[in-house]
Amino acid sequence: MKQGEKRAVVLLSGGLDSATALAMAKEQGYACYVLSFDYGQRSLTELNAARAITAQVGVAEHRVLRLSLEDFGGSALTDNSIDVPEDECEGVPVTYVPARNTVFLSLALGWAEVLDADAIFIGVNAVDYSGYPDCRPEFIQAFETMANLATRRGVEGDPISIETPLMHLTKADIIEKGTALGIDYALTVSCYQADDEGRACGRCDSCRLRAKGFADAGVADPTRYM
Repeated sequence: MKQGEKRAVVLLSGGLDSATALAMAKEQGYACYVLSFDYGQRSLTELNAARAITAQVGVAEHRVLRLSLEDFGGSALTDNSIDVPEDECEGVPVTYVPARNTVFLSLALGWAEVLDADAIFIGVNAVDYSGYPDCRPEFIQAFETMANLATRRGVEGDPISIETPLMHLTKADIIEKGTALGIDYALTVSCYQADDEGRACGRCDSCRLRAKGFADAGVADPTRYM
């Protein structure tokens, strides 16, 4: 680490949104320390995507932490006995992983303290999204308040900010921004049930949102489908 540099911990799943959030953090001049999670998710090819994205963008460090959220289950993404829905549904879908962003942000907060980082970036969105409760601005605001009550930096008057640059953007807006910043979206994997080669199903909620975003942005969709 270089003394005086502006640092951020960036959460990166390997999907379209988090890749764009990483590019935006870089654009803002942060040295990016990237954190991904192997949490027992159905598609591990997204972690290969995360590694490819960090190699393309260039980051200070990339770590992948192993969590065993499949031990709890309760989500179609961590329990293979629950099917990934391929039709639109109302309410919180079964692809929601209980407390996932709370867990991820808490671990990012710990690393941010060690790094003396100024910010944590997370690519949550409350416009074109699947209805997850931990993607809403109310949650982010509450977590940031908690974070600065629970950390040395916070109590010493130098708070860590939780940055959500995509929160109020449409998927098309996100794609346009990332394209302008040079993100190669062919490297990203958004599908909830991508195969071992990273090819998307084209039917799940995440695939539908992604495809609509490229269409609305007028950008050629580089997604590889099964």
